[in-house]
Amino acid sequence: MLILSGFFSSSETGMMSLNRYRLKHLTKKGDKSALRVAKLLQRPDRLIGLILLGNNLVNNFAAAIVTLIAVRLYGDAGIAVAGFLLTLIMLIFSEVTPKTIAALYPERVAFFASWILRPLSYVLSPAVMGINLVSNAIVRLFGIDAQSHKHIEHLNPEELRTVVDEAGDLLPCQHQGMLLNVLDLEKSTVEDIMIPRNEAEGLDLTLSVPELLQSIRTSEYTRLPVYEGDINKVVGVLHLRNAARFIQGDDTNITHEAIRRFASEPYFVPESTKLHTQLLNFQQQKFRMGLVVDEYGEVQGIVTLEDLLEEIVGNFTTNHAEEESTDIIQQEDGWYLIDGGTFVRDINRMVDWKLPLDGPKTLNGLAMEYLENIPDADIAFKLDGYQFETAQLTDKMIAWVRVKQLESQID
Repeated sequence: MLILSGFFSSSETGMMSLNRYRLKHLTKKGDKSALRVAKLLQRPDRLIGLILLGNNLVNNFAAAIVTLIAVRLYGDAGIAVAGFLLTLIMLIFSEVTPKTIAALYPERVAFFASWILRPLSYVLSPAVMGINLVSNAIVRLFGIDAQSHKHIEHLNPEELRTVVDEAGDLLPCQHQGMLLNVLDLEKSTVEDIMIPRNEAEGLDLTLSVPELLQSIRTSEYTRLPVYEGDINKVVGVLHLRNAARFIQGDDTNITHEAIRRFASEPYFVPESTKLHTQLLNFQQQKFRMGLVVDEYGEVQGIVTLEDLLEEIVGNFTTNHAEEESTDIIQQEDGWYLIDGGTFVRDINRMVDWKLPLDGPKTLNGLAMEYLENIPDADIAFKLDGYQFETAQLTDKMIAWVRVKQLESQID
């Protein structure tokens, strides 16, 4: 009876402790043990009823046998001694020990137990169904329908992050980082990764043709917005491979109209668009560059498919990496000299800091939000566990800042 009680106790713990996602994976592969366990878990109320029915039966029989032996050996006084000893023995050998083993090795225990529980579920089905009918009726008094309720486990993005983090050696570090970056896409918007309009390159049709040709020939980008005087008056986007169609022969034959004619239709993106949504939009609409606009329709910057993919896989263009490295210059004693226009997200990613992301997007914006003005002279201040010292000021912004993480914030 003690062995049977231990079997039922370990079966209960093993079945309930199984990794449901691993079980689903094994069932898809056709593992017979996993299929048996999955079948039992389809109705957890019946499985629990079956296990508890068996456990209580063997426990009651064990108590009856021990009581009978104690009375024959010691009379009525043996009942108290037998009850105490049986409780201690069952607690150790039929409850704590088997359940501990099952908690440590749930898959092994559950798969082994399924060989016995599956046929037993057919033998004891009338009794189990009767018990479940009464039990479910009582449960309905609390407003719960056990038969219609299906327990479906879903993981939210934060829980998925924990799963990926806990994968450890099962995933290469690079793959792990990419998965985490994918999960982070829904936290960020297009505004977070766009190239600001003051840094965007384009072709201004109010300039002379030689100046436009010079911009085309020296540009590091494949696509350039074409506009008239102001980027808000954009007329299209020129892919530089199309430039070969009108740059033929003498440059004096090239006109502004030719540049306009070979520019494709511009694609506009709201600045609040989540990155995972914009990735799908790029894919579905076959665009690789979009002009980011605010709620008033004003162009705020440019976002490209390359920028978005770099949020997942990291930087894969040499020029961009070199630009970032010149914006963040490491100095002695943990100090960094950082361009004020650098995105806070890029700083956190490159230096492994935790500067606040829920406010301004750039370091200059973060500093000016705290100071509430543009300082007239160099100034030092502390913000969220970081020491800031202005290094270069202009009339419009804080151009360069020295930043250091304080010791109290270092793990």
